[in-house]
Amino acid sequence: MSCLMATMTHRTSFALDEGTAQRIKRLATRWNVSQAEVVRRSVERADEAGQSPKPDPLELLKAYHAKGGLDKVRADQWLEEIHQARKSWRASS
Repeated sequence: MSCLMATMTHRTSFALDEGTAQRIKRLATRWNVSQAEVVRRSVERADEAGQSPKPDPLELLKAYHAKGGLDKVRADQWLEEIHQARKSWRASS
């Protein structure tokens, strides 16, 4: 079984705040890889996550209503909870 490693052709340097640098070091230790590999994996995951389509709020709402949504009793209870919460916020201001 052969193991192919990517050839690294780009070297770069950048400044990191202390917290980010420590997180990269901890991940490198936890994953048992280099800090550069932590950055590569993180960039790849972020790129993949950014490519997934964002849900359409209107379509989500339509699907929710198609499944029955809230019944009137529960909706009225929720509205009353909100009303009471707002009253208490105003009273404490």
